[in-house]
Amino acid sequence: MKAEERWQARFRAPRMTLPVWARQAPNQAVYRCNVSGIWEAYAWDRITGASRRVTHHPGGTPYATIDPAGQWIWWFADESGETGDDHEVYGRWMRQPFTGGPDEPIAVDPGVPAGIALSVTGTAAIGMARPGAGYRIHLIRPGAPAQVIYEHTQPVSVAAMSLNGSLIAIGHSEHGDPEHPALRVLRPDGTTVAELYDGPGKGITGARFAPVPGDSRLLVLHERRGRREPMIWDPITGDQREIWLRDPGDVTAEWYGDGRAILLIRNDRGRTTLHSYDLAGGSMTRIDTPRGVIEAAAPRPDGSIEYSWSSAAHPPVIRSSKGHVVMNPAGPSSPPSVPVEDLDVPGPGGPVHALVSRPERVVPPYPTVFLLHGGPTSQDDDSFTPTVAAWVDLGFATVRVNYRGSTGYGTAWRDALRGDVGHIELADVSAVREHLVATGVADPERLVIAGHAWGGYLTLLALGTQPEVWAAGIAAAPIADHAAAYREAESLRARHRTLFGGPPEELPDVYAACSPITYVDRVEAPVLILAGENDPRCPRGQLDAYIDRLTERGHPPEVYRYEAGNGTPSVAERITQMSLQLRFARKHTRKPL
Repeated sequence: MKAEERWQARFRAPRMTLPVWARQAPNQAVYRCNVSGIWEAYAWDRITGASRRVTHHPGGTPYATIDPAGQWIWWFADESGETGDDHEVYGRWMRQPFTGGPDEPIAVDPGVPAGIALSVTGTAAIGMARPGAGYRIHLIRPGAPAQVIYEHTQPVSVAAMSLNGSLIAIGHSEHGDPEHPALRVLRPDGTTVAELYDGPGKGITGARFAPVPGDSRLLVLHERRGRREPMIWDPITGDQREIWLRDPGDVTAEWYGDGRAILLIRNDRGRTTLHSYDLAGGSMTRIDTPRGVIEAAAPRPDGSIEYSWSSAAHPPVIRSSKGHVVMNPAGPSSPPSVPVEDLDVPGPGGPVHALVSRPERVVPPYPTVFLLHGGPTSQDDDSFTPTVAAWVDLGFATVRVNYRGSTGYGTAWRDALRGDVGHIELADVSAVREHLVATGVADPERLVIAGHAWGGYLTLLALGTQPEVWAAGIAAAPIADHAAAYREAESLRARHRTLFGGPPEELPDVYAACSPITYVDRVEAPVLILAGENDPRCPRGQLDAYIDRLTERGHPPEVYRYEAGNGTPSVAERITQMSLQLRFARKHTRKPL
């Protein structure tokens, strides 16, 4: 298979999410899959093995779940026209009987989804953000009109609902810091049962209520010791039981079905391990899984664990701790890729961890692309990524840096972006780049920087503040002017205030110092910009101003616009955009004969 056919086959190979089953009907499940070319919801009867497509939405389906009784599949009808993993959807919730039938719209005004939780009684709690009007949580009861039980101007989301629907957990930021939420438990009438708030800089979030009728215990994730760890909290009695862990890394957790144990999902340095924790005896047991990344995991009623796994070299698969493959989507499988190498270098804020993928049959120093992740509170890891594999097939070494602001390295590393936004991340990228050049891995004359969303912003900032370093830059859905983006995009304001310490009218110099448009006249490298026509998180006005400035000084960028927002709407569109990026990079990194 030729290189181009190989990388395109990885994008076309269907992928699926871990099936989510009904708590009281565990053989009825729902999952999302992109076998049709866009992500849609599917129902799966585990007894018969039959699957059926639930949704046929032109923009794809970003969220789908099933109620604990297994009667209804709930899904979000995205009206924004895109299906990428990193975009702000807008639309309304729908539901459909598990066995099939007409879709029923939920009588809640459309907006941006902010969590959903379902009970065995048919009661639902739905969080929605309303552009220009704040946040609401709606209670939906069978046969009754929707009721608003919470409303605020600061971000809020639904975290969980008890099995009988009597308790609703929400994460809120009434204190003004959505990056470190507080946790509140409400009754269905909106009155408060209890609240947890650990103070500034320490977020606390709800995961799930115990899956036992009448059990009010809530599985909680806190940050009291500089990383995310689990705790059992009973909002009725006030009892708290912290789960103390020796090993490093951030942890998420899930209940076993009998409520007597929890599954710990530990993320450390871009890889995942699973452990079971017995609540009665306090013992922890490692669950054997392959080296790589587990995107989601959950215990089955028999105590086995099902999980979605991949590594940089091996495509995704749904596995069981019993040793077998649970389910694979229909369609051709993906070609494998190369394994990733870990790299640790000293950085200005501490050791920086990076992931390096080397091309086969190519002699170093390599042409090298630095792929910067979005977020910024995200992480590059050892999972299978068609984008990385495409660059490697082209002969590029691919470097991904988990700069300060990334998750998985403790809360201090994640929260380090304050004030000097952008420059902090690039200082860590520079430390890795200098090491790879000095050790003969990266060719200093053929360095490309690229990223999407926050990574696209960092790309533009690097091109203006480090013009002598980069041979080319590729920015997808970037912010070029933080102050202008703050004015244009309401959804960005809470995060901007947190990162910068306030709004731009109070800190104009800080916003300017961190914005690529301030350095636009210093850009020397060729620039490719990819932008959605209706992107709520990368407002068009501020990006057009940056493009105009580059063009006016005689350095016009290549610009590709697509009919969507922050994400990419289909597999075909992702292939188109990847082709553009590869051709652009190859053109500007060829050495003269």
